[in-house]
Amino acid sequence: MSKTFAGHYFEDYTIGQTLPHAVPRTVTEGERALYHALYPARHAMACSDEFARNCGLPRSPLDDLITFHTVFGKTVPDISLNAVANLGYAEGRFLQPVYPGDTLSSTSEVIGIKENSNGKTGIVWVRTEGRNQRGELVLSYVRWVMVRKGDVATPAPDPIVPELSDAVLAEDLNIPQGLDFTEYNDAVAGESHRWSDYAVGEMVDHVDGVTVEEAEHMMATRLWQNTAKVHFDATHRDDGQRLIYGGHVISMARGLSFNGLANAQMIVAINGGAHANPCFAGDTIRAWSEVLDKAETASPSIGALRLRLVATKGTPMTLRGEDGKYLPDVLLDLDYWVLMPR
Repeated sequence: MSKTFAGHYFEDYTIGQTLPHAVPRTVTEGERALYHALYPARHAMACSDEFARNCGLPRSPLDDLITFHTVFGKTVPDISLNAVANLGYAEGRFLQPVYPGDTLSSTSEVIGIKENSNGKTGIVWVRTEGRNQRGELVLSYVRWVMVRKGDVATPAPDPIVPELSDAVLAEDLNIPQGLDFTEYNDAVAGESHRWSDYAVGEMVDHVDGVTVEEAEHMMATRLWQNTAKVHFDATHRDDGQRLIYGGHVISMARGLSFNGLANAQMIVAINGGAHANPCFAGDTIRAWSEVLDKAETASPSIGALRLRLVATKGTPMTLRGEDGKYLPDVLLDLDYWVLMPR
């Protein structure tokens, strides 16, 4: 009997199935250093203990996307090892800052299944929760994945597609305990543009670009312990290319967004997201943002900004064609909330 695990296929999932994911991960300053080596991440809250303490936190938390990638990576062997593509996200909430020394673990529940018309693949929806060593919920999100069938003759289950919120409500955004931007230092943060300086509908071109390298992508994917075959095995796709992990594109775009959104210090929600087209080594990623909404918070010094972050290998400020479909150069369309000084 084989002792190895080939991963779940579409027909292995059932509604309500709970998947506790293996290997909790203690995150350290090492993850921070590697993250900042891989991405152009410069937001001051995740770089400086002194800056974070000046904003009411005990020390500098790890970048919010380190939390996301770590929790996500735990889920891959059980959810997307045999995936064709990770399709989207919804209802993401960051509920506690994560600090070096915290240990993160993940659990997922299957909330939707639907076989595709080709009979060879299906879509699986899961809600994933990440918790720290005290059992506190630090992150919750829904994602949906296209997964291969192991046996195409297996009858299709009755489709169940979950109803998901269009966005996390502003009143449900979590403000970390102690966070206070009253003494916020614009010069140290890198820009003077605060919450009040942005208008709904405003577009921000982040100007810079980064060319994706094969080695850096694979290093990043291994860092998050993401074992999906499409990211490593060049024989797994008919075109012989390794698919760049979508989270790598998200972090690259978030890092690039510093130029124009340097004061968007903390991600507190992911409302939705789509990996519109595949990304491969050699592609040059550029990014732009659109302000979708603004909201006050319970803190008079903190405002929430809802942003669309688009990663593209083409012309900035363009998203869809006349047919309403994403343009072929668009890689990522991410809708998220951030906290900024007012």
